[in-house]
Amino acid sequence: MRVDVSHRRCLSLIARFFLLFFPISLGHADEANWTAGQPGENLNIALVTFGPGEEIWERFGHNALLVEDRNTGEARTYNYGIFDFGEADFLPNFLRGIMRYRMDVNEANQDLAVYTAEGRWIQRQDLNLSPAQRLKLDQFLQWNLRPENAHYRYDYFRSNCSTKVRDALNLALGDTLHLQTASPSRGFSYRMDALRLMRPEFWAMIGMDIGLGPLADQRLSFWDESFVPTELMRHLRELSVHDDAGQSVPLVARDVLLAKAAIPDPPEFAPYWVWQFFAIGIAFSLLLIWLAKRRDRSWARYSLATLSSVSVLMLGLSGLLLIVLWAFTEHQFAWRNENLLLFNPLCLLLLPSWIASARARWLPSRFARRLTVLIVVLAAFAWFAKILPWFPQDNRQWIALLLPVHVALLLAQNYARHRRG
Repeated sequence: MRVDVSHRRCLSLIARFFLLFFPISLGHADEANWTAGQPGENLNIALVTFGPGEEIWERFGHNALLVEDRNTGEARTYNYGIFDFGEADFLPNFLRGIMRYRMDVNEANQDLAVYTAEGRWIQRQDLNLSPAQRLKLDQFLQWNLRPENAHYRYDYFRSNCSTKVRDALNLALGDTLHLQTASPSRGFSYRMDALRLMRPEFWAMIGMDIGLGPLADQRLSFWDESFVPTELMRHLRELSVHDDAGQSVPLVARDVLLAKAAIPDPPEFAPYWVWQFFAIGIAFSLLLIWLAKRRDRSWARYSLATLSSVSVLMLGLSGLLLIVLWAFTEHQFAWRNENLLLFNPLCLLLLPSWIASARARWLPSRFARRLTVLIVVLAAFAWFAKILPWFPQDNRQWIALLLPVHVALLLAQNYARHRRG
């Protein structure tokens, strides 16, 4: 994914200076055994993959299609996933999930130097395409670049900078790429890839995990997992095509690292924090219960009122946000979010009661007690539902964290009633 903002222009100027003294050699693909003299034979096609950057929108990495013309010496990189913060209504449309991104083309050496200056690794894969396939891809990219065709409806997982490159290659290959990647799978999901790639941005990763619904937990084929630029790069290494003699040859003719990374790569696997979250949930729950037992002391009452009020406020507001994402936006991967059973908007109705619990003579109302029981039942159902096929969302760590908290809030109410009794 790339962004078209002012710092890109600054990096471009730096890159021009960089290239005067340290030009990046693009190299040339090994010649395949295609018939000489055909239209498109003068073209070299390569997939260029860039490692993760430091900006939050760069954490997934990026890739581009490189087209070299040996006759003219011209080398161009075609990039999808371009957006502009300054575009009219960009933020409102982004929040609604209606994102229009575009493709663009750059002079290759300049583009590569910009990414090198950012400290991102660059891998080039020259592709064994026939002259006709090279020409077809080049013509498609030229058509796609026209102003009337350059914009497209963006989706994080299904229509991003990597899937658009994948689809363009698949078009040139006559669906060969799709046929060879539609079945294999390593069992990963959109959520698993997203969380591991966002690991350096802890709070963004946490928010993403809460906000993603069950659609993010479907198991991905290699074709689907190619929404990650690095995975598309890896999968191409396993594919083959046929030359003009009908012999099977690797799709990747040449695979070379153009620049090393100055930024650490993300982990290979998503974090598994179920037990850590469970420990935190139990510890916080025991604290609430301990404070409830000592409500005869003012410091315990105020502490319990503060912690409980903040808890139900955060849980309720988070639940409202999940409802907004489901009901009022086009963010499909946030729809039908099972975390609503845990981040329950009904918690907001308990806020007045928990604020009032700072008083020495506080007694929870019948409404507050029954509502808390309902919230606990719904949270318990989130746990029970894991055995049902209709609830496929992987939210085990949030169940482990929040189910004990909801139970502790119910027990804290009961302790208050018993002490008054």
